[in-house]
Amino acid sequence: METLIKGGTIINEGNSFEGYLVVKDDRLDIIHEGNDYPQRNYDEVIDASGCFIFPGIIDCHVHFREPGLTEKADIEHESRAAAYGGITSYFDMPNTVPQTICLEALNDKFTRAKHSSYVNYSFFFGATNDNIADFHHLDRHRIPGIKLFMGASTGNMKVDEISALMNIFQTAHALQLPLMVHCEDNEIINRNMKEAVEKYGEDPMVQLHPKIRSEEACVASSSLAVGLAQMFDTQLHVAHVSTAAELGLFGRLANITAEAVIAHLFFSDDDYSSKGALIKCNPAIKTDKDRYALRKALNTGIISTVGTDHAPHLLTQKQGGCKKAASGMPMIQFSLPVMLELVDENILPIERIPTLMAHNPARIFKVNERGYLREGYKADITIVRPHCPWTVTEDIIQSKCKWSPLMGHTFNWRVERTICNGTTVYHQGMFNEHYRGEEINFR
Repeated sequence: METLIKGGTIINEGNSFEGYLVVKDDRLDIIHEGNDYPQRNYDEVIDASGCFIFPGIIDCHVHFREPGLTEKADIEHESRAAAYGGITSYFDMPNTVPQTICLEALNDKFTRAKHSSYVNYSFFFGATNDNIADFHHLDRHRIPGIKLFMGASTGNMKVDEISALMNIFQTAHALQLPLMVHCEDNEIINRNMKEAVEKYGEDPMVQLHPKIRSEEACVASSSLAVGLAQMFDTQLHVAHVSTAAELGLFGRLANITAEAVIAHLFFSDDDYSSKGALIKCNPAIKTDKDRYALRKALNTGIISTVGTDHAPHLLTQKQGGCKKAASGMPMIQFSLPVMLELVDENILPIERIPTLMAHNPARIFKVNERGYLREGYKADITIVRPHCPWTVTEDIIQSKCKWSPLMGHTFNWRVERTICNGTTVYHQGMFNEHYRGEEINFR
């Protein structure tokens, strides 16, 4: 099977040029500037005129809820939403039911994805206070790394005892496995919640969420994580950074990187008045000043990756305030259009999109043969078209929960085509129900 993709502008490794791609079976065979493509009988010719061609987008941070929470979401629906959004690969988090904190649970997820995932997949292994010995049995080629919750989480996945943390950081370094860490200080959060409940009642209004899950809580926990990573030379990736104050911790050392997620780049605390608990997430969406700093950090290298923290809930579970409403929102279908909107607003150049959403995820987690448009690499390709206005409505949403905090928002960029391993999974509203993605390989 040989496919020619012609006529588009290729954005890859900091460069932008008009050119063509030849895909042979599941791999990129030719990447070339100009339109002098080889004249032969192709099995398929894709005319990408007027479009931009990216390496397939990698989302390092999703919660697809399977197993155990499938009333909210599942691998089939959320990977479909990923394909509609130009995402060709994702890394899923371990706080499912059961939690992904043993090899049996991890292998079960891989089996489920093999049968259900429309795009490429892998899964983080979750750290607890007492499963560190299991790290030694992990296959480093199958997983991106270890997920550590240093703040409030579910069950026994919260790890905040310093001896356990030191052991986790030291073991991760010895095994050369990255640690992706959720950083919020639980004691500070609990203190703030207690004060808010005493002052405002049992379920404080959601506008207080960034005061309860505060800047102080984020900075304290992130500082501890960075200090431990420096102590043990651990590869650390701090998830969903939400404050300007934390940014000074990053960018100095090669082994310490940071992620921003779409919610913190798009919304600010001004939006609680109109969106309410629909934009409640952990860490909380904070001030316009914080959002400005995060956006600025996209260009400086302080923020290395952009993910979604895609975390669907039923709409009924998003009712209430700081205590009762669930935290998290479905964003994977809309992350690339949001980032391209930032391009239109001159917040970042278009060449930064693949750096933040494909190259750096592949580099940091050592993804094999993905994340770049390179000859011989897997043919994961995302094609987008500008100047195509469309509005987020319920019928467009592919996530199982069927709602989005972006309902009613109009985007000017459209995902035209999503190609996974040389196969078109999505194209202009047409979806390939028969294709299944591949397990991602690392290191």
